[in-house]
Parts: sequence; C-alpha cells; structure tokens
Amino acid sequence: MSISVTFIDPRGNRVDAAGEAGDNLLKLGQAAGLPLEGTCEGQMACSTCHVIVDPDWFDRLSEASEEEEDMLDFAAGARRTSRLSCQIDLTLDLDGLTVSVPGESHDARAM
Repeated sequence: MSISVTFIDPRGNRVDAAGEAGDNLLKLGQAAGLPLEGTCEGQMACSTCHVIVDPDWFDRLSEASEEEEDMLDFAAGARRTSRLSCQIDLTLDLDGLTVSVPGESHDARAM
C-alpha cells in the first residue's frame, strides 16, 4: 500500500510523493528532487536532511533520540517540530504526512 507524503519546498511549493512502508523519508525526498543533501547518508552525523514536520503530524512520529536532538542543534532554521528526515521511516500511520524543507536548506549535490 502506497503512503503519501507532502513536502513543502523552500519556495513554498507543494511536492507530493509516495513511498512504501519502511521507506526512508530522506530517500523519498531526494527522489522527489528536494534539496535534502543527507551528507552522512543517514548515519546521523550531520543535519543536512533537516525537515520541519507539520505540527498536526509531529506527535505521531516516534520520539527523536538524544543523538538526533544533538544534531538538530546544528540545523539552520530548527524549530520545535524539526526532525532529521533520515530518522523517519514511513509507516501506514504516516499516510498523508506533511513536512517542510527549510529555506536555509542547501544541497551541494545539485552544483
């Protein structure tokens, strides 16, 4: 069963994507062309995959680990509902998830 995710890009445009249970939000966003660099390839050693989760969805996610919270301290534009997209695996409960890519995001892969 497909799980739909809406990304809001740094310019405020909606980008709809669909994945499967177990897919990683970082990989889904990258495949949709969003500027989620993911320099550390999901090893939680950077904050280049930072997203802001819609407040209506934030409490539905599993709690961030202490290591993730530490990395979010380095994320540009971090907010209360910030998460690292590499740490969010899709589940059926997340169908309809909405996240924003901060305006400060920069993807060096695109250069």
